[in-house]
Amino acid sequence: MKLNHLVLLSLVLATQATFAQTSDLSYESYVDSDKRIKCLYGYAAEKTGDHASAIKIFEDCIERWNDVYSMIWLAQMYESGAGVEVDLAKAAALMKRGAEQPDDVAYVSLARYHYGVVLAEGRGVKKDLQAAREWLQRASSAGQSEADDYLSRVDQSSASSPRQLPHNNKRTLR
Repeated sequence: MKLNHLVLLSLVLATQATFAQTSDLSYESYVDSDKRIKCLYGYAAEKTGDHASAIKIFEDCIERWNDVYSMIWLAQMYESGAGVEVDLAKAAALMKRGAEQPDDVAYVSLARYHYGVVLAEGRGVKKDLQAAREWLQRASSAGQSEADDYLSRVDQSSASSPRQLPHNNKRTLR
């Protein structure tokens, strides 16, 4: 009987140890990875509340590959204060860096949309409607329908009250 309990206890402990290991599909296994796919795992880290891992992943992806996806997410973290102090200037600089990448880079049109919104609303930068329109038009021409919607709202607000712009509550990565 004691032998059965020992065998059972050994199996339970071995099973727990097996499941305690990090899965290859988990973002934890990519924090220190040198594979570019890790940039996508920063999202999982951020959404599960592991802001420190998300920041580490995004910063590494930006440094290694100038990854626009990571720039957008890290900028949104600085804008919202998720795991970091709110820093609108840093958020704006990351969006600008992403927006300035070549046309064929993944997520560049989304960065251009977000940077246009930053400029239109003066978030961390001086408000500049002319430049905002240019970035939003570039994003729109690349298929970002949110840019079309935002441009319409800017034009409507400018016509009715040139000092008030619509605040963009849809700051999501698509």
